Amino acid sequence: MNSSPQNIILEIRAGAGGNEASIFAGDLANMYTKYAAKQGWQTAKLEEARNDLGGYKEVIFEIKGEGVYNKFKHESGVHRVQRIPATEKSGRTHTSTASVAILPIQKANELNIKPQDLEVNFSRSGGAGGQNVNKVETAVRLTHKPTGIVVYCQSERSQQRNREKAMMILASKISEAQKSQAHGEIADARKQQIGTQDRSEKIRTYNFLQDRITDHRVGKSFHDIERIMEGGLDKIFKAMETL
Repeated sequence: MNSSPQNIILEIRAGAGGNEASIFAGDLANMYTKYAAKQGWQTAKLEEARNDLGGYKEVIFEIKGEGVYNKFKHESGVHRVQRIPATEKSGRTHTSTASVAILPIQKANELNIKPQDLEVNFSRSGGAGGQNVNKVETAVRLTHKPTGIVVYCQSERSQQRNREKAMMILASKISEAQKSQAHGEIADARKQQIGTQDRSEKIRTYNFLQDRITDHRVGKSFHDIERIMEGGLDKIFKAMETL
């Protein structure tokens, strides 16, 4: 019997709202990583895809430390932001979303992943704007054929390290998929967590104009939004303990 999970993979993906959604995804990444730093936890960026304004289309972190999973386990779902974007010239309030998935880290050797169930592709790592940052095929793309789960990793300089990281992410996603199947849910746990990224499927709303963050599951609101976005999540995480 495995001990309770500790370390996690944190995946943040921009949803509805175009560039503003990507900027919000970046804000969430900043919020979570600053909170992790305050706790003395180790954070490593596994993969990222940025937009032209510096936000994230998608970003994946590994976070290690005592009690990480218990703190983050209720963050999975769609987060909604309401604010006037910096790029908005007419002063209109926009509503955008970003999705968060929390996956307990599963070591690949703890799962029986059969080599014949994997499709492995290698390519050159690409930088911003599509330029090659490596002339060797170090980027790794893994497809788990039975579940259709696909993982891509190019953050490391060596093919072997990228493959190891990709296998860790893949094993964690497969493990969550197996757990959801056991409860009669859909096979891909990340899809279950993220939903359709529709604005109505939200767990939390960040309203900057009213200086208020509302968690719709516990029915509570929290103020001083700027401090919270800088990693001041203690009150929110405390409230989540009632779920």
